[in-house]
Amino acid sequence: MEPKDYVVVKIEGEYAYLRDVANPSAEELFIALALLPPGTDVDTRLHCEMFSYTVVE
Repeated sequence: MEPKDYVVVKIEGEYAYLRDVANPSAEELFIALALLPPGTDVDTRLHCEMFSYTVVE
């Protein structure tokens, strides 16, 4: 999986919906909040590399 940047667009319960920054028209990614860094919230920008997410400031 190639490195990608995402923005959290919605949180429902224990899951977050992520939008690909480079391809906003792509289908949103649905992922468990437990897999994301602590403090992740709506509008948080994330970098994903090798299935590991980090906050981009």
